[in-house]
Amino acid sequence: MLDKASVHTAALELVSEKLAGIQREFDALQESLMSETKSSAGDKHETGRAMAQLEQEKLSRQLAETRKTRDGLKQIDPSNTSTNIGFGSLAKTNRGYFFVSVGIGQIQVDGTNVFCITAGSPLGQKLLNRTTGDQIEMNGLLIIEEIA
Repeated sequence: MLDKASVHTAALELVSEKLAGIQREFDALQESLMSETKSSAGDKHETGRAMAQLEQEKLSRQLAETRKTRDGLKQIDPSNTSTNIGFGSLAKTNRGYFFVSVGIGQIQVDGTNVFCITAGSPLGQKLLNRTTGDQIEMNGLLIIEEIA
């Protein structure tokens, strides 16, 4: 069984890297908008500024969502264990590892694929409150082997 703390750390690092990348893009765009001087191109200049502002708004939304994801991960105490699957649980199944946390997709931890899913996702809902040995029908049979 993978170490839940390692999975949690890997997920947090991935989200933090994504956040830093978006922040760099946002800062660079903001800097270019501030340093840009009014050109004689007129309409072209105004169109370019409007496009840059739209991009800046999109990046602002991405920053807010990524911060929310990071904050969700920070709420998890990887040292907590339970016999039932809940928010923050790592479940080993016959079809792979599932970390019930935030929906960031598949990550790799110590050469093993782990799927980070939300408790509100269809699979997350089926996994909630299940225990070792339970079977779930989800595109075939899923058998819970271990919970951390």
